[in-house]
Amino acid sequence: MPHRLPALIVVDVQRAFDEWEAAGKRRNNPDALARIVDLLAAFRASAAPIFHIRHEGTKPNSTFLPTRTGYAVKDGAREQAGEAVIVKRVNSAFIGTDLEMRLRASDIATLVICGATTNHCVETTTRMAGNLGFDARLVRDATWTFDRTGPDGDTHSAEEIHAMTLSNLNGEFARIVTTSEVITSLTAMRQ
Repeated sequence: MPHRLPALIVVDVQRAFDEWEAAGKRRNNPDALARIVDLLAAFRASAAPIFHIRHEGTKPNSTFLPTRTGYAVKDGAREQAGEAVIVKRVNSAFIGTDLEMRLRASDIATLVICGATTNHCVETTTRMAGNLGFDARLVRDATWTFDRTGPDGDTHSAEEIHAMTLSNLNGEFARIVTTSEVITSLTAMRQ
């Protein structure tokens, strides 16, 4: 029988993104970290499994190198004793890690995914979760991204990119949910 409670997958909530902002990159969803903190508190209160995904850069100039300040996890999103930390080196938390094996070994069927950034590591992890047969839920207000320039030189706002990513994933790869919906559902499971 599958694990009754979902697992929370917290993707790359690292200080490198603060450094990007300090360097002038513009992001959406400024309250995402507060929502992640809320999710962590709810999952801890429910004794539901939590997996912290950390990105380790491989390029010499990466802000995610373990020797750089950007590698550290943001305050409020740090793991607590007993919570799994999985280090990845590509966009997907499933590639080159034992995440899938750990989830299957614990018979976890439902994944609640949050973190950064919406259209990179969160999206890639969510797509793979869906492809691997997990019941994936992407928390729309607990993820964020940055403005980007496309290959044609057009600028795309973080809000547009975030909305398009959610639209692309909705239904086919995941259910798009809010923090409050997740917490309400977890609370109902406890009763």
